[in-house]
Amino acid sequence: MESMGRLYAATGTSVGRLEETPSGWSVELSLADSSAQCIALDPADRETVYVGLGAGGVMKATDGGRTWTEAGLRQHQVYSVAVSAADGAVYAWTEPSALSRSDDGGETWRELHALLELPSQPTWSFPPRPWTSHVRWIAPSPHDDGLILVGIELGGLMRSPDGGETWHDHRPGAQPDVHSLAWHPREQGRAYEAGGGGAAWSTDGGDTWRPADDGRDRHYTWSVAVDPDDPELWYVSASTGPFAAHGRRDPQAHIYRRRNGGWDALAGGLPDPLPSMPYALVAAGNRLFAGLASGELWESRDRGETWERCRLLGELPRLLGLVAAAP
Repeated sequence: MESMGRLYAATGTSVGRLEETPSGWSVELSLADSSAQCIALDPADRETVYVGLGAGGVMKATDGGRTWTEAGLRQHQVYSVAVSAADGAVYAWTEPSALSRSDDGGETWRELHALLELPSQPTWSFPPRPWTSHVRWIAPSPHDDGLILVGIELGGLMRSPDGGETWHDHRPGAQPDVHSLAWHPREQGRAYEAGGGGAAWSTDGGDTWRPADDGRDRHYTWSVAVDPDDPELWYVSASTGPFAAHGRRDPQAHIYRRRNGGWDALAGGLPDPLPSMPYALVAAGNRLFAGLASGELWESRDRGETWERCRLLGELPRLLGLVAAAP
């Protein structure tokens, strides 16, 4: 019998711990009214979770998301958080604009000033708040403890080879309006991007990128996930544009699968099109999860061919971020 699963979710207001049971997924909410915007799991420990709060600060749990302690940056709104599988370093992007790193599990932080010294920095602008800049995604390489990608919405895809001490400006071929990034867990050098103008992928550790857009009729891509066994098999969620995706309109959204160099719009039980934006895609083993802005959770066990809506034994107000804990 396949092991029961566990997911952690950021809902925009709280954090959800979802535990799979024979009758469905139990839902346990915590950090109520905290404006939880982003969530990251320590790859070395399924019980250790970090959450970035729009209300300010990073919170940390070491018991699977049941109890939380402050983990720094309390005076800053936190919109991106990540943990390196290579060396355990924790990264967080805050507003006012800064990227910080902790090497002791959130006890202390140091700002990585060099990112904000890139030549393109004066042109960065987060569209809803154009007076500030916004790192949407932080992606430390699971294979190289010095290699980090960060995606700026809107500004570019930046690369550091040395843990954030120095940076290379926007990488050739990448989308400049970055929404999410992923590394392949086994194939070194493979990276993937979903952005406001389309999707892209890299085979050289994020140094150069190739567009991957032919065959999709929606190019406002948001979430990206990659099959852990096959680096040629990956997924994006997409809408017709930013106002449809985020403006409480009908997003006319699809989940797309790329294999053999082409895209397929997935249905197989999913609403077609999806009436709520898939903000989070997670590939875990042979399971693919899609978390929707409405709080619905969908799952495929055959790489997107067919889907079932997960039975939630409790209510999730929204799903902004989702991570899976290994059994």
